[in-house]
Amino acid sequence: MPVTLLALYRRPDGGVEALETFQRRYAEEHAPLMRQVPGLRSMEVSRVQQALTESDIVMTCAMAFDGRAELDAALASDEMRAAGRNIRAIAPGLLTLLVVEREP
Repeated sequence: MPVTLLALYRRPDGGVEALETFQRRYAEEHAPLMRQVPGLRSMEVSRVQQALTESDIVMTCAMAFDGRAELDAALASDEMRAAGRNIRAIAPGLLTLLVVEREP
């Protein structure tokens, strides 16, 4: 069964400039690293346009894998470790990661 690693990114402190810096570094540094992760089938990055409830989430990324075994292998890979180091540097404390599956 396909599985998705869902990343939720909160608004960084520092206003518009900090958010723009995060978004630029994400696009230039982190996204290319993630695209090298073995088993990744697709990656969809979205910016939050409006929150209908109270939220500080500004961006999401849905990363699709064929199944849990492929996700587990990806999580253990050198490529994912490199991506993890990068995101901790550019978005410290801003990331929530969820593993989600569709309801049957």
